Amino acid sequence: MLTENLPAIQVLIPLVAAPICALLPGRKSAWAFALIATLATFICSMEIIRQVYVNGTMLYAMGGWAAPFGIEYSIDILSAMFLVLISGIGSFCIIYSLYSAGKEIEDSKQPFFYTLYLLCLAGLLGIVSTNDIFNIYVFLEISSLAAYALVAMGKDRRALIASFEYLILGTVGATFILIAIGLVYAMTGTLNITDISLRIQPVISAMPVKMAIAFFTVGLALKIAMFPMHLWLTNAYTNAPSFVSSFLCATSAKVGIYIFIRLIFSILGVDFSFEVLPIGKILIILGALGMLIGAVVAVMQDNLKRMLAYSSVSQIGFIILGIGLANEQGLSASLISIISHAIAKSAMFMAAGAILYSVKGIRLSHLKGIGRRMPVTMGVFIISGLSLVGVPGTAGFIGKWYLLQATITAGMWPVFAIILITSLITFMYIWRVVEIAFFNYIDSSKGSVNEAPVMMLVPMVLLAALSIVIGIWPVYINGYVDMVATVLFGG
Repeated sequence: MLTENLPAIQVLIPLVAAPICALLPGRKSAWAFALIATLATFICSMEIIRQVYVNGTMLYAMGGWAAPFGIEYSIDILSAMFLVLISGIGSFCIIYSLYSAGKEIEDSKQPFFYTLYLLCLAGLLGIVSTNDIFNIYVFLEISSLAAYALVAMGKDRRALIASFEYLILGTVGATFILIAIGLVYAMTGTLNITDISLRIQPVISAMPVKMAIAFFTVGLALKIAMFPMHLWLTNAYTNAPSFVSSFLCATSAKVGIYIFIRLIFSILGVDFSFEVLPIGKILIILGALGMLIGAVVAVMQDNLKRMLAYSSVSQIGFIILGIGLANEQGLSASLISIISHAIAKSAMFMAAGAILYSVKGIRLSHLKGIGRRMPVTMGVFIISGLSLVGVPGTAGFIGKWYLLQATITAGMWPVFAIILITSLITFMYIWRVVEIAFFNYIDSSKGSVNEAPVMMLVPMVLLAALSIVIGIWPVYINGYVDMVATVLFGG
């Protein structure tokens, strides 16, 4: 009985825990409760992916109302992968947050802070679980509203401005998505994704459907922070508390990409998306520009978190490019890159938070000589940075290798060259941090500089180790994403 209800339970746990967390008296009790809820969600997600891998797609009818009349949860191998990614990253981040949030957020606000985090987590999990297109919008707004508030909780007043920008652009994106859902419902008379994919085929060339696709694409591009609609991301990730940056960079934009994959492969179909519509060409152009320009701008940054934010724009470009190549290798590259980027970038933002905790500054000039005083933190940063570059032996190499093969298969040699150039530029800004941290003497006026507390170090070290484990033993993750890509392409 419990197993059958897992699709609903793993969303309900953080959703129910959120208001309870707000009522708890102190920051440590709120943190402990949020930790238990997050770990319980992760355990549910691991059991779900096991069952999906063995038995196939899990279907759950809310309230016993069968689809398409009722709301249905449908978790296939793609959904299960994202559930594990979201809840897994959440588990690492919540452990890290005990001291990080304690340093960057006022004690009186922390129960509400963890309430918002749990609401955001529930929304992200709901997006991935539901098979109802309007339910996706509802969960998207739950996670987005919580994310806006989380960003605003930073002590710096610039966090409020960043949150307001995020709110405005996020609302515009959500409005476009809602208009698209309305057009799809008007043409198909259903909100169930499986049902839409069948009913939309006879009217797929109609103008309202094409308008819906356009609204969906622009709305999701804003939510994903796809170049050139990425401006909210750089300010939000830079000025948000370190825990928030670490969590959102690994989950929020990735869930937007999940919705986009669902739209292309599960609703419209591969042939219509890439042969009739110019979606592939658009994604290739914007992906290539995003990954190159994002990396170039990252090199010029003096703020470590802003550098990582622009790096995220670049890495999102890699993921979008892989989808646009319209072949199985490209989609596999995107899926692997989603995983490797989530792991590496979450660890790097944690490292930035640890530096902020110990050094009281995040500009590159504050990093002089700290490599000798904070070797664990900088070791995590280096390993994760090498994964972004795509160095062999790291998780990032697998995605880059797949992507290069996909560009060769598609005969796109200029794109092949752009990928290599971007990887080189990525190495440049990672090396810039390493050079400052290890080849300069520390400023004696800073006083004693030591590693952050163990509870901050452990999750980032485990994430860096995970990047190496996946890079050395990629067979399991390669097999899984290849299977996902084959299924989505109709194999």
